[in-house]
Amino acid sequence: MSDSKKHGSGSVSPGDTSDRVGMQVIRERGGNPEEIRETLIDAIGAEFSTYYYYTNLRTHLAGYEDYKEITEDARLEDRSHFELVMPRVYELGGHIPVDIGDFMNRASCPHAELPDDPTAENILEVLLEAERCAIRTWSEVCDMTQDCDPRTYDMASRILQEEIDHEAWFIELLSMERDGEVNPAGHFVRDQPGDAPYSKNRSFNDSA
Repeated sequence: MSDSKKHGSGSVSPGDTSDRVGMQVIRERGGNPEEIRETLIDAIGAEFSTYYYYTNLRTHLAGYEDYKEITEDARLEDRSHFELVMPRVYELGGHIPVDIGDFMNRASCPHAELPDDPTAENILEVLLEAERCAIRTWSEVCDMTQDCDPRTYDMASRILQEEIDHEAWFIELLSMERDGEVNPAGHFVRDQPGDAPYSKNRSFNDSA
């Protein structure tokens, strides 16, 4: 490859597989790819955790089919968030923990465990607080990457939009269930359960 081209060469030697241009350019822009990577592992640990715990919370909303439907959307979209970002951890030279217990211990949010008194009100409060933690987490990632890592920033900002949707959903449900107040989320239902309109990557063709 000719060195005369502006981007034909750089700090990574040709053929070198021990380093990544995708990480070097983050450093050149003032970012820390290792710190971003470790923050992402913590963040997707929380997404994977909520996918698991929301499964249990949803089950205990028996008799509240509208609540179950909304919780199912949030549950599946949290799984999509994990699947969207997991490859980015590897692109940044890392890997997810070998032991799932280690992975869960790293989660950036408390586990959304079934409350001791599993009323619909108490479950909705757990769901709401889990979404608020996710908003704080992905806002942190956006702040870390906005000026240095457009690929991670794009993922984090798309996830953040869905987490903000989720918070609004559970504010609406909890407001009515607990306080009898109308507090609209202002969103339309998803096209399909767990549609993840912002964060899910679309297939390029039928075989993708």
